[in-house]
Amino acid sequence: MAADVLLITPPFTQLNTPYPATAYLKGFLNTKNISAFQADLGIEVTVALFSKKGLTALFASISSNGELSENAQRIIALKNDYINSIDAVLLFLQGKNPTLAHLICKRNFLPEASRFAQIEDLHWAFGSMGTQDKAKHLATMYLEDLSDLIKECVDEHFGFSRYAEKLGRAANSFDELYAALQKEYTYIDHILIDILEQKIQSVQPQLVCLSIPFPGNLYAGLRCGQWIKQHFPAAKVGMGGGFPNTELRSLTDKRVFEFVDFITLDDGEAPVENLLLHIKGQKTAAELKRTFLLQDDEMAYINNSACTDYRQGQVGTPDYSDFYLDHYISAIEIVNPMHSLWSDGRWNKLTMAHGCYWGKCTFCDISLDYIKNYEPLTASMLCDRMEEMIAQTGENGFHFVDEAAPPALMRSLALEIIQRKLVVSWWTNIRFEKSFTRDLCLLLRASGCIGVSGGLEVASDRLLQLIQKGITVAQVARVNKHFTEAGIMVHAYLMYGFPTQTVQETIDSLEMVRQLFEAGILQSAFWHQFTMTAHSPVGMAPAQYKVEKRSPDTGSFANNDVEHIDPTGADHETFSYGLKKSLLNFMHGACLDHPLHKWFDFKTPKTSIAPDYIIKALEEEEVSSKPNTKVFWMGNKPTVEIFTKSKKGNSWEMCSLTFQTKKESFNIKVNAAEGQWLATMLQELAASSKLFTLQEVKENFEAAGLENFELFWDNKPVNTLYKAGLLQL
Repeated sequence: MAADVLLITPPFTQLNTPYPATAYLKGFLNTKNISAFQADLGIEVTVALFSKKGLTALFASISSNGELSENAQRIIALKNDYINSIDAVLLFLQGKNPTLAHLICKRNFLPEASRFAQIEDLHWAFGSMGTQDKAKHLATMYLEDLSDLIKECVDEHFGFSRYAEKLGRAANSFDELYAALQKEYTYIDHILIDILEQKIQSVQPQLVCLSIPFPGNLYAGLRCGQWIKQHFPAAKVGMGGGFPNTELRSLTDKRVFEFVDFITLDDGEAPVENLLLHIKGQKTAAELKRTFLLQDDEMAYINNSACTDYRQGQVGTPDYSDFYLDHYISAIEIVNPMHSLWSDGRWNKLTMAHGCYWGKCTFCDISLDYIKNYEPLTASMLCDRMEEMIAQTGENGFHFVDEAAPPALMRSLALEIIQRKLVVSWWTNIRFEKSFTRDLCLLLRASGCIGVSGGLEVASDRLLQLIQKGITVAQVARVNKHFTEAGIMVHAYLMYGFPTQTVQETIDSLEMVRQLFEAGILQSAFWHQFTMTAHSPVGMAPAQYKVEKRSPDTGSFANNDVEHIDPTGADHETFSYGLKKSLLNFMHGACLDHPLHKWFDFKTPKTSIAPDYIIKALEEEEVSSKPNTKVFWMGNKPTVEIFTKSKKGNSWEMCSLTFQTKKESFNIKVNAAEGQWLATMLQELAASSKLFTLQEVKENFEAAGLENFELFWDNKPVNTLYKAGLLQL
């Protein structure tokens, strides 16, 4: 198992699927014949802790005394129930013991502490979701109860998807985090380091790469680096990932290098390759790529401009080997259909394109390479990688983790999936732009797309323009309708507190959201408060957006989140609870007729939005097909029958075409010659690897001696064939 490079994701990111950064890097290193081994220490710590052996040790380490909360004392009193049930519950959440769901749902198998008191009406929340999801939610609450015990009694920093996040988030100074790292190991630290030591001894790496995507795994990552430098000095330690990429670009605190030897920024392929070659003595320090290090005890940042980044076609297929894929657990913490996709089920992670094809949103870090350097893959290469990953992992679910997946590439990918006859489920992030027509959404669904998430942000046209989102609320409504009618779940990211947002605009945004749910074209959403970041247009030029930086001084450690003052806007904090409470109800079809002021405990203005604004937007006529529109047939071959029709002594031949879809039979009747042409044309449209344009279809129609193409094509019979698989893209 020895390898040159050990790639580590420290606790905790996700428990249902590996965070993909190390899989991407391992896939790249494979192309360079560099041996690498990867480990997700988050899931390994979780499985070690939440086991019969782990809980027995946990309870033995806790002394029951009067200082503990009533909730902790209750859990300790029920310790035998927890110890005896934990292995069965973990197996259930790992998908290996599905019949346990019936026992869990009876509510007399699992011990219940304070988290169960917070459970919503389960029939209301899970009535349409079934026994398995209800049981997953109950089992998740059971684990959360144990998490509360751990937090109170043995490790204040514990959290399932984040560990010591408070220490890492917006840590302008390294002082608090540094002080925590000087203390004795916590209970969780001991488990983590025991597992890490086994990996190091087994792999004997020359380079250990710590992937730190979030503030919530920074502390654990530095703990790992600290142990390696103290106990295995033969290996060098590098750190990279989303957190350094955004937060540590202006790092000046040298103390960080007591825990790591190098910090790399942005795409990791070239920097990691150069690091290893440097460690092996094959490259000088001056040849490193986007790397912080200490030279003569002074901080240095080296970026060899002669070294270029690899193109997306050169980085290889993400490699999921080494992960314990059968250990991951499916949890349902909160009752939100899109959030359950994040935490429920094992998803292979892929990216359609590097960066963002739009790259204009003013709240986003569009100045950073991971967003501004846009480079799409081809659909054929994506499908090749999907097939490789299915063969390796046995899973055919994919989460494309793009900033915003490009509609044209989504179309090409869907066609490639259909033509290869791949059976996959996939979901991704998008912009709600007008390219998502009814027919494109139907194509995406046919290829296995089950959900999309996109930023509606502030549901106000003035603010959407200020954000440079490039969309309007009415356009979002029409796009959502197309996705919803195609059977694809829609989740909207909602934002409040954008600079200069008024009380009136906040209420109007809530009304827009209410109407979207009332119209049945939005299934899931989440409000978050605007955060100003240093690398966004707002952060770089706050005066243009009429906000002021609260603390203009740059700290020595993390410098991305910027506190700000919005003198012209509302008191945004006060709206948080009401916005989130109303949304929870709207998602379950409840209280859609409540006056908006009922959600807030302070006076708010009436909405200025007409009550039928969204309905009217949905009724607007959409742009008809253009000559360069592509035409695709993905239905089955129709049954063709010629018959004679008579009326007032006249008779003529007609053609009946019967289409079989997965749900129903579908029949149209047209003129005999036109019907026979249509049946032939549909087969050509299905068989051709090149999509016909509408103009080419028209020319084929006329070459067959037929007339009045537009009258035939735009008439009701052909117009309804999208239901059977005739799409105009």
